[in-house]
Amino acid sequence: MRIQDRFDIILFDGVCNLCNSAVDFVIRRDKNDRFKFGALQDNATKSILKDYKINEGYIDSIILLRGNEVFYKSKAALEITKNLGGFWPILYVFNIVPSVIRDPIYDWIAKNRYKWFGKKQTCRIPNSMEREKFL
Repeated sequence: MRIQDRFDIILFDGVCNLCNSAVDFVIRRDKNDRFKFGALQDNATKSILKDYKINEGYIDSIILLRGNEVFYKSKAALEITKNLGGFWPILYVFNIVPSVIRDPIYDWIAKNRYKWFGKKQTCRIPNSMEREKFL
């Protein structure tokens, strides 16, 4: 059985400070141990991407894999919030806003993420407490 059939896999830009902060945010709220994470630049992640029609050089959006489904951009973010602890699932109501409105806002933030939040020299290395959450 593939790991994406047992867990929702969140793929992210491993050098992006905003993306890494988002991963920290999800880890703290993943009360049901539903998510695993992988940097889009990582070889383990690239091997999983071969099961999907995703360019392995793609790093412009968060990607959520759930079984054979692939979610990008704002849809991925909403699907993630739906499965977090606390009041975060309430944000799923924004799914009623069409993606043609949501995604340009997402793209604007993604385009400016390095300028606004900075960039690491290397991909995130999970600490010993986080290691089991990563691919």
